[in-house]
This record gives sequence, C-alpha cells and structure tokens, in this order.
Amino acid sequence: MRKIKIKMEVDTNPPAGGKGEVKYLDFPFVSSVTAHSLPSLFAGKIHALLCRGYLKGRDWYDFIWYSSRKTAVNLELLSAALEQTGHWAGQVVTANAAWCATELGRKIDGIDWQAAALEVAPFVKQEERRSLDLWSKELFLNQMDKVF
Repeated sequence: MRKIKIKMEVDTNPPAGGKGEVKYLDFPFVSSVTAHSLPSLFAGKIHALLCRGYLKGRDWYDFIWYSSRKTAVNLELLSAALEQTGHWAGQVVTANAAWCATELGRKIDGIDWQAAALEVAPFVKQEERRSLDLWSKELFLNQMDKVF
C-alpha cells in the first residue's frame, strides 16, 4: 500500500475579500472542497512577493505561472492582506493596478535573478531548468505587464 502525505495550512485569521470556489474531487471518493479562486490565490502570491523579507525563488516561479495565464488579482483581498500585516503602516495604500505595478516593479528591479533561479532550480523538472537562464528583470517586467 502506498502512503500519501498531505500538508495543510489553515489561516485562522484570514484577511477579508477572499473569494472561494467549490471544487469536486472523485478520488479516492467523491467529495467537495472549497478553495480560494485563482484571483484570490494570486493576490496571496502578490502579497508574499511584496512583503516577504527574503528571496524565495518559488514565489517568482509561481508568479510566472499565474501571469502566463493572465490571471486577474483579487485587489480587495490584496488590500486587506496588506493592511492586516502592516507592511505599509502609517501609509494609505490603495492596492489598485497602478499601485501594484509600481511596487512590484520596484521589487523586480532589486532582485538578484541569478540567485532566485538557483534557489528554485531543485524544484524544477530537469528538462525545464534551462528556462531559468532567462530569469531577469526584463522577463519579470514583461510578465507583470500581462497582469497590470
């Protein structure tokens, strides 16, 4: 018999504005689960990109995934998350598309993309690793233009 490990994280104080979707599973038995919509998940990812105090290449890998699908960002959820965590304490932040593009552009400009690619490489399939050579400020600004 094969065992599967599942790691679950539960936010006991989630920011307001998240939108859920009911998804149906049919294995190992029929069941349903309510999960964040893609725009809400992307808002959480943008929050991590803007607020995480260290470089995590996986965040940027995920950013490419969302942006390549032209996923919208749940700006209501992003605004609430920014307010809840206090990274812009004392400032009035309206997390609209223009604000997000400006702040994300600043973040993209300050990243060591070679280090980011190196950090995420162990999690990327061998046949996809050559694409990490393309990671650059220009690539991520281009991806951001697909979103904002």
